[in-house]
Amino acid sequence: MVQAISRGYSDPRASISLPDDKDMLSKVRHIVDDKSKLRPEYLVVVGTGGSNLGTIAVQEAVLGRLYNQLNPATKVLYADTTDSDYINNILQLIEPPLRTDGSVVVNGISKSGTTTETIANFEIVLNQLRRYRKDYENYVVVTSDKGSKLWDLAIGKGFDVLEIPEMVGGRYSVLSPVGLFPLGLLGINIGQLLEGARFARDLCIESDVEKNPAAICASIQFLHYQEGRNIFDLFLFSNDLESVGKWHRQLMAESLGKEFNKKRKRVNIGITPTVSIGSTDLHSMAQLYLGGPYDKFTSFVSVEQNNSDINVPRLEGYAELASEIQGKSLKAIMDAILEGTKRAYRKDKRPFVETTLPDKSESSVGQFLQFKMIETIYLGYLLNVNPFDQPDVESYKKETREILSRK
Repeated sequence: MVQAISRGYSDPRASISLPDDKDMLSKVRHIVDDKSKLRPEYLVVVGTGGSNLGTIAVQEAVLGRLYNQLNPATKVLYADTTDSDYINNILQLIEPPLRTDGSVVVNGISKSGTTTETIANFEIVLNQLRRYRKDYENYVVVTSDKGSKLWDLAIGKGFDVLEIPEMVGGRYSVLSPVGLFPLGLLGINIGQLLEGARFARDLCIESDVEKNPAAICASIQFLHYQEGRNIFDLFLFSNDLESVGKWHRQLMAESLGKEFNKKRKRVNIGITPTVSIGSTDLHSMAQLYLGGPYDKFTSFVSVEQNNSDINVPRLEGYAELASEIQGKSLKAIMDAILEGTKRAYRKDKRPFVETTLPDKSESSVGQFLQFKMIETIYLGYLLNVNPFDQPDVESYKKETREILSRK
C-alpha cells in the first residue's frame, strides 16, 4: 500500500492519494467560494451510486439526517433515481425560489459521463433552471472524468468542471471532488475531512499487521467468511450514520462480489453487506440475528460524544411503566442497549467486532470512511478478487440501453 502512494493516481489504489492532493482541494474550494456567492437556497446533486452515496453519508453524519428541516441557508436534494414522482417533487421544491429570483446550484456527477439515470435527471433539472435563468450556466458544476462525453459537453456549455482522477473508482470517490464540492458548499469543513482520512490512511498502510486496524479487521472478516459467515452486518448505533451504512454496502458489494477471481477462474464469490440501525432494528431484526442461522458477522459502530444531551424527565406516574429510565440521559440508555446487545451476542456465540467514533466531526467521519475503504481493499486481496472493477454491473446497463433504443 505504501507503493500506491508513491505512484499516486497511476495506481488502482489511487483513492488513498486523495487526502494528499492540495491542488485538488484548492480547485474545489475555489468553485465552492464562487458558488457560495450565489447564496443558493438549494443544491441539487444529480448522481447515483458512488456519485452521491458518500456525499449523503458525510452530510448526514456531520449535519444530521434532518438537516433540510432545520432551515439551513442551503438545503440539499439528491436526484439519484429516475422515479418520476420523486424527481417531480424535486422540481416542485426548487421552482418557488427560482420563480422569486432565488438561487439553485446544480451539481451533475458521472464518472463515465454516460450514466443513464444521471444524464436523464441532469437534463430535466437543467431544463427547469433554464426556464428561469438566462445565465443558467453559472449555476452548474459538472464532476466527471476529464475527457468524458459529459466533461466535453460541460466545457462547451460553459459550466464549471471538476475532475475525478481516472483511477479513482466511483465507490472510492467520496474524498475526491465528487464529495468535496457539494459538502463544501453545505459548509462542511472538507479540509478536516481529508485530514482525518490522511490520519487513518497512515495507520492502515502500516506494514506491521498488529498495528494496522484495517488489516486486522479484514483478516477477522476473512476468517469468519471461511467458516461460512458470508453476511456482514454493519450495525450503527446512531441514526445519523445510516447513510454511512448504505455507502459501505455499495463499497463492499461492488468490490467483493465477483464472478471470477484474479486468475479468471469462475468462483461467484462475495460477502453480502447489510445495514442495521440501533436501537431501531433491534425491534425488527434481532429475532433473526439472535435466533437465526450462524451465517453473519457483525460490526457494531457507536459514537462516544453526541452533539446534544437529553434527559428523560421524572414525570409523575411514568416510573411504573419503565422505572429504570427516569432521569437518565438518552445517551446512557442507548449505551445500555448496545451493551445489552453485545452481551446477548456473546452468550449465543454470535461473532462481532466494535468500532467507537469519538464524535461525528468531519475528522472522525473522514477517518472511518478511509478505514473502511482500505479494509475493503485488503479483503479483496484475501478473497483473491479485483476490488476495483465491476464488470457485471455493465450487463444490466447494456440491456437497458438496448431496450431504450428499441422504444
